[in-house]
Amino acid sequence: MRDTTSPLPLTTLAPSLVWLFACAAGLSVANVYYAQPLLATLAHEFGLTDAASGMVITATQLGCALALLLLVPLGDMLNRRRLTLFQLGLLVITLAALGCARSTAALLGGMLLVGLLGTAMTQGLIAYAASAAASHERGRVVGMAQGGVVIGLLLARTLSGVVADIADWRAVYFVSAAMACALLLLLWRKLPPAQPSNQRLAYVALLASMVSMLRHNKVLRVRGMLALLMFAVFNIFWSALVLPLTEQGYTHAAIGAFGLVGVIGALGAARAGALADKGRAQWTTGAALLLLLAAWLPLGFAGTALWPLVVGIIALDLAGQAIHVTNQSLIFQDDSDAHSRLVACYMLFYAVGSGVGAIAATSVYALADWHGVCALGAAVSLLALLFWRLTLPAEKA
Repeated sequence: MRDTTSPLPLTTLAPSLVWLFACAAGLSVANVYYAQPLLATLAHEFGLTDAASGMVITATQLGCALALLLLVPLGDMLNRRRLTLFQLGLLVITLAALGCARSTAALLGGMLLVGLLGTAMTQGLIAYAASAAASHERGRVVGMAQGGVVIGLLLARTLSGVVADIADWRAVYFVSAAMACALLLLLWRKLPPAQPSNQRLAYVALLASMVSMLRHNKVLRVRGMLALLMFAVFNIFWSALVLPLTEQGYTHAAIGAFGLVGVIGALGAARAGALADKGRAQWTTGAALLLLLAAWLPLGFAGTALWPLVVGIIALDLAGQAIHVTNQSLIFQDDSDAHSRLVACYMLFYAVGSGVGAIAATSVYALADWHGVCALGAAVSLLALLFWRLTLPAEKA
């Protein structure tokens, strides 16, 4: 008889597999952001007004929301490996079709599907990585995957602009389709077998169970609210930044380059996950929230010198990524058949926070300029810190 009191050996994912999850997540999320630098070109080609060109981003974001509600939870119902490969195959076809779009309806439909499938792939891969990792390494693995997401969304705008300058906007999506096709072959060969789910829920019951999770999972609720507030802070900054920089004469390319500073935050993401694995999630959260608040001090001087803006961006992104990775590490802490639904519920908070932050930023800038935006960002950062401190006993319960 086996001695059940002796510890089981700890297994770890191969580093190459962890990097594969990170790269695949980055390439998937990039598809959602390729259109942003192309809006003026798309508006000209399809005869859209400047205001109507916003429908391109709206269609993409609608696809993202539908993916979180309808597709991402499927990972807890179907074989994750087969689902991932099937969705990626559909994404290849969608990207190629989008590159051939000749009408506004085809453009918007393609953007909606890119948002839908790109988000389903990205969040599905994070849930896949969490499920494939052992409990003692889950935070580190999720941190690596999330780091890939951040780098992917930051570099997407740069890659899109470069390819469009060399060829045209259609080439952006043809190149992306080719990369997605290569990724499909790689994942088909390298993805680990998916653990079968112990649950046998019908699709409607699967979606309904997300409501029950939100009602009964204290950690999910607390960490979701922290995500809502943190992503509101992010979008308060990034949505308003273009306004003062444009007034100072910066080009669109120069403004976009500030986003590359955020790669430093992505490099720190895995470290935050590793700290969560060691039981220091609350310490990391508190330190990151203090840094998030402190970041607004140098950002307040962004109009007078360049270096405070760079320092502030680094601090803001390091703090935000540390909070985001720690949040995901905690909601994925237990071995579960619900990782896909958990990430879907969590990212819905992100979507709400992002939208509210963007609307608030432009409204406050119109009333109080950049210093008003910084005051708003600092206030929401302080609210997040107070919320974490007040809910700390409940989260530990």
